[in-house]
Amino acid sequence: MTTDSHRNHPDAAPAEPAARLAARRDRAVRAAVAHRLIDADRPVIGLLDVTGIRSAATALRTAFAGITPPGTAVLHTFAVKAAALVPVLRLLAEEGMGCEVASPGELALARAADVPPERTVLDSPAKTPAELREALAAGIAVNADNPDELNRLDALLAAGRTASPLGMRVNPQVGGGTIEALSTATATSKFGVALRDEGARDWVVRAYLDRPWLTRLHTHTGSQGVPLELMAQGVRAAYELAEDINRAAGRQQVDTLDIGGGLPVNFASDDVLPGFGDYAGALRTAAPGLFDGRYGLVTEFGRSLVAKYGTVLARVEYAKTAGGRPIAVTHAGAQLAVRTVYAPESWPLRVAAYGPDGHPKPADPLVSQDVAGPCCFAGDLLAVARPLPPLASGDLAALLDTGAYYFSNHFAYNSLPRPGVYGFAAPGDGPVRFATVRSPQSVEEIVAESGGAHPGALTGLD
Repeated sequence: MTTDSHRNHPDAAPAEPAARLAARRDRAVRAAVAHRLIDADRPVIGLLDVTGIRSAATALRTAFAGITPPGTAVLHTFAVKAAALVPVLRLLAEEGMGCEVASPGELALARAADVPPERTVLDSPAKTPAELREALAAGIAVNADNPDELNRLDALLAAGRTASPLGMRVNPQVGGGTIEALSTATATSKFGVALRDEGARDWVVRAYLDRPWLTRLHTHTGSQGVPLELMAQGVRAAYELAEDINRAAGRQQVDTLDIGGGLPVNFASDDVLPGFGDYAGALRTAAPGLFDGRYGLVTEFGRSLVAKYGTVLARVEYAKTAGGRPIAVTHAGAQLAVRTVYAPESWPLRVAAYGPDGHPKPADPLVSQDVAGPCCFAGDLLAVARPLPPLASGDLAALLDTGAYYFSNHFAYNSLPRPGVYGFAAPGDGPVRFATVRSPQSVEEIVAESGGAHPGALTGLD
């Protein structure tokens, strides 16, 4: 979340009005029902607002253009883990973005979306020799996570040249946010070289001086629950380290800072805040020298580009009561919203109620009720004692702000299928149009990925 002091920062690109976002969503839900994208046989789907995603990419570009001199090399990459869907990557590539990848699978998705190597960054903390060789051969940027990985790069570069920009990730150890599991800049974070550990800073400087091919420096402090000021402190620490390296080298060896991403998202309403302009302004205040034209920039935003533009739409199969409290049993649960189910305090979701025809249900009366998922454990709950219009069988429960991670972090509990995901455009003067982003997973595909080709594999071992 952000504070009021950030809402109207002069560098902020105008945020899309919340009412416009909500209106598009309501139209898309009605149209999804009319097109039978969701029905009794297809009881859960995902929706992605193409117009909203494009507006977020524009806001990002505008924000950083406002704090960098003309001609500054700025590459905005999308953190593939946030929405590992090829059409999403292609859409953002059309908006001029690249991809930040952390696995061979994510790299394959970026390639399938035709994202070029020069717009791809490899950041995994556990890169294998094969992954490093592939990246170096393709000219993909690599940020080494630790001294052992740097030694691997030494050996690989001794065997051949590369066009890959190479850097090192550092942990500025400036502290964590409100969600411990997502805080990457704590004293004991697993990511990067811990910059405040004894002797670490001197070691990093020496490592750069010994390797003239190290020209980038990478840090990532932001994530959900991390305030803008702390994010900016992490970037400032990396900038100050780059200045020290360049002074020691007697030249500008470090020419690019990869400042990661992690802008938090407002999950309490349709308002898009903090904005990219708010963060850009905080960065310029914290590290003004970073924006004087001497350094190129790379960003790696994910959640903040897509979260508010996704909706999980689930049919209510049954409505019941227990202990006097109503329970709406839906087809969306831990298999999609694993973080919300297991850590509801950190990942609460807004729920909107629609009738079977896709129209919003009247807000009067509101009834305290639970919204449950289909998984066979008692804690599979999306909302507990939530004031909502009474939900009945055949109604639709919409989980809002689910464009990031809810279509990537699938949990195969009860062998429930991954739902179909559909992008939509809802122009004000025309019908809602849909495109398939991901087809619904079939039962046959579930069997295949669960060893269906090897049914007798174990019975013959003894």
